[in-house]
Amino acid sequence: MRYMLDTNICIYLLDAHPPQVVQRFKAAALGQVVMSVVTYAELRHGVERCVGIDRDVAAKSLARLTLRVPVIAFESRAAESYGVLAMAVRDRRRDTMDRLIAAHALSVGLTLVTNNEADFKDYPGLKVENWVSAT
Repeated sequence: MRYMLDTNICIYLLDAHPPQVVQRFKAAALGQVVMSVVTYAELRHGVERCVGIDRDVAAKSLARLTLRVPVIAFESRAAESYGVLAMAVRDRRRDTMDRLIAAHALSVGLTLVTNNEADFKDYPGLKVENWVSAT
């Protein structure tokens, strides 16, 4: 099975190095766990918000993460999935970036890994796992 990481699980991994999440990485072959370019954009925004030495540390941490977790492009099929998901949850307020990440995972048939399952509730066809609470 292949997985796409949500932004919050990437931040949690970078900040806390949770053993249960690290173990899942060790069990996965290189390329089985990826991130959306949307997640990468959010993480780059986080790096740019840092100043001085903190920015350098954050940038190096993100660079190390992307060596292990490849960034995949957002293609037109993901844009089509976005339209479907936006209509499916139009009565609820959702973060646009989360919806884009969900659409990306759905469009490429990946299970989305997040620590904020509520953000992805009720998206039709989206598979979600929480590696933090799965222990």
